Formats: sequence, structure tokens, C-alpha cells
Amino acid sequence: MTKKINSKTIYDLEDRTYLFAKNCRNFTKKLPRTISNIEYVKQLIRSSGSQAANYIEANEAISKKDFIFRIKICRKEVKESKLWLRLCEANSDIINLQEKLLKESVELTKIFGAILEKSK
Repeated sequence: MTKKINSKTIYDLEDRTYLFAKNCRNFTKKLPRTISNIEYVKQLIRSSGSQAANYIEANEAISKKDFIFRIKICRKEVKESKLWLRLCEANSDIINLQEKLLKESVELTKIFGAILEKSK
């Protein structure tokens, strides 16, 4: 869920992780179909979806240990998504989308890292 506060958009992290996965999927649909891109796309779809799913699971954690474990997986999967995004060979018309997704992956990594630090 998104909220507007003083004309600033505030994102619920569950929505943000979902949007990252969805935007990665949309990005992959626009990539040229090279042998390497086909393999990278498979990995990107899995890792970007995994970080979103694990964040949902973290919110339903049965213990603090389980929560921390799930957040660590989220951070790991976002880092992996960043690798696959970097490896994809994008056309000039979608390079901006690739850059935005890379930036979002860095921000999500920092967010999950901060959550881990505060959870200790």
C-alpha cells in the first residue's frame, strides 16, 4: 500500500518488493532473446520473486530467529537479482529501466541490511 504524506510517497515494503519483482519481469520481456539473456532472465525472475515471497514470510515469522533468517534470504536474493540485472544485455531503449532496477536493488539491499541490524 502506498501513502502520500506531504506530497511524498511512502511505500509499504511488501508492496515495494512486489513491484521490484513485477518490474524485473516486465524488464525481461523487453530484452533481446540471446542465449545468455535467456538464462539470466530465468535466474532474475526466480531471485526477484524470491525476495518478495520471503519478505511476506518474514512478516509471518513464528519467532525472531525465523524473522531474521527470512530477512537474510531477502537480502541475499536482492543481491543475486542485482547480479542478473547487471549481466543482462539490454538495448539502448531499455537501459534506463535496467538502471532504475539496479538502483532499487541497492536500496532494497540497504533496507534489508538495516532491518537485520535493528533486529539483533
